[in-house]
Amino acid sequence: MRISSMWKNGAAAVALLAGAGEAWAEVPQVAADITPVHGLVARVMQGLGEPALVVPPGASPHGYAMRPSEARALDQADLVFWMGGALTPWLEGPLEELAGDAHRVELLEAEGTEVLAFRKGARFEVHTHDEDHGRHEDHDDHAGHEDHADHQGHEDHGGHGHEGDAEGHDGHADHGDAHSGHDHEGADPHAWLLPANAQAWLDVIAMELAEHDPDNAAAYKANAEAGKQEIAETVASISASLEPFRAKQFIVFHDAYQYFERGFGLNAAGAISLGDAVKPSPARIAEVRGVVADLKVSCVFSEPQFNPGVVATVLDGTGAGTALLDPLGAKLEPGPQFYPALLREIGNAIAGCE
Repeated sequence: MRISSMWKNGAAAVALLAGAGEAWAEVPQVAADITPVHGLVARVMQGLGEPALVVPPGASPHGYAMRPSEARALDQADLVFWMGGALTPWLEGPLEELAGDAHRVELLEAEGTEVLAFRKGARFEVHTHDEDHGRHEDHDDHAGHEDHADHQGHEDHGGHGHEGDAEGHDGHADHGDAHSGHDHEGADPHAWLLPANAQAWLDVIAMELAEHDPDNAAAYKANAEAGKQEIAETVASISASLEPFRAKQFIVFHDAYQYFERGFGLNAAGAISLGDAVKPSPARIAEVRGVVADLKVSCVFSEPQFNPGVVATVLDGTGAGTALLDPLGAKLEPGPQFYPALLREIGNAIAGCE
């Protein structure tokens, strides 16, 4: 159900009466899908406005039933930034239904984005910087970023409506079904973990915001430049701390970190699970234990939302250490400084694993 334009106009009037500044009143209404994207958008908008976050910290991006407030944020949005259907297939329907008039930017398709294919098997082959990846260049007129009025195949989104079942929902999806549409074939959507991608997206975000709000274009560009510098400084600090770890072998819970590995010169030896909603079979666990033994793996990384008993089984008798990694930084505060904090959290966890 569309939120009425009267409600929107009333909300804008309330904001003005509350003393919002002229720049704040003029900036676009913006929504972002996940916290890393939200953090980058918030950095570009800092001092001018705040984007709305669709998928809250701790919720699975692969399957989520929005609360009414999150549906309302999409309905009111002039501009939506999201990773794309490869990460959040369930969001395609709501974007059509609620944000049909908004300008939507799919960051996985943005110019300058490096996209990697998922790796196969329990043991990964060492990748190099010029294989198994591509860059999206020369997107004339922002191809793929325009309103999807003629988008095919997204009309029937059973189970993703925003009436009835959205009311009172706790926001957390059933992880048994969450991975449909995200089958670890093709492009790996965890592209925000490559700092170079995040820096490229800051420019994309600033450009898109400037097109919708020319009066504040200089402020958006300045914020994006400052954000890129903050990321560069964070990367330099993390790189120094990871130097002793580069010669070590490690295992991740599932293949979500190859962008971070590429950015910092690391190479995971393999993954316990085929995907983040797939319980590893006994045969898979046995295969991973073999990799740990053969390669003298020094650390096996788990993730907070998964059963720690699986990692304990892999570790049993190996002498390898363990630590937690979280690609979405669920415990971090959303906002303009989220992205550098996420890089530091992952880097510190890897460097400190014993």
